[in-house]
Amino acid sequence: MRPAGPAVMYQRWSDLLFLHWAYSAEAIQARLPDGLFVDTFGGKAYLGVVPFFMQNIRPRFLPAVPGISDFLEMNLRTYVHDRAGVPGVWFFSLDANQWLAVNIARRFFHLPYEHAKMTSSRTAQGGIRFESERTGGRGAVARSAFDYSPGVELPQPKPGSLEFFLVERYRLYSGAPGGLRRGAVFHEPYRLCRAELGAWDENLLPLDGFPATGRPPDHAVMSRGVDVTIFPLERAGSISCS
Repeated sequence: MRPAGPAVMYQRWSDLLFLHWAYSAEAIQARLPDGLFVDTFGGKAYLGVVPFFMQNIRPRFLPAVPGISDFLEMNLRTYVHDRAGVPGVWFFSLDANQWLAVNIARRFFHLPYEHAKMTSSRTAQGGIRFESERTGGRGAVARSAFDYSPGVELPQPKPGSLEFFLVERYRLYSGAPGGLRRGAVFHEPYRLCRAELGAWDENLLPLDGFPATGRPPDHAVMSRGVDVTIFPLERAGSISCS
């Protein structure tokens, strides 16, 4: 359901690769701010690495701007709920290769964006090569590289399924100076397919303070993308009206 009230931004998320590893709920909870609690599915918590393409980003009353409105992004995330029980996403980091977007997201959405060198290429068969190297100020440098392409189409995720738990999240949380904030997004449900992986890594995990698992992802899917509407932040812990 679309949240009530005016939007603040519009954008498109394209060719998303969702890689997830089951991870210690206790280790994740120890890295969450006060007021957030790790979500689990079947007793398991998850860390996700999601590289994708940000496109046509624009504020509510302005058009997209060539050279600014399209860029690459990759995030490390987990799944949480607040004291009001509202489920959402917590980002441990968001790397992007557009410095203006990094600074706007840090200032106005209080999200832990980092600048990175990123490149992408595509094959005639629909495969994607996505590479990233963080250049921001949080210490160690690590390179990540992914080769992925769409596999067999999957049914639309149903509530109660692992796919729904991992991808159908319509709230994000951020740590603002005045306390925890929650923001809403709206988009049509993801159309998913299996991700065919030629190359992958989990180098983002130790870069953000989590020991690598040393194993392939426990879950890998891909989406061609969704059009997204972004809504203002609100104080977390209050009852959502949507």
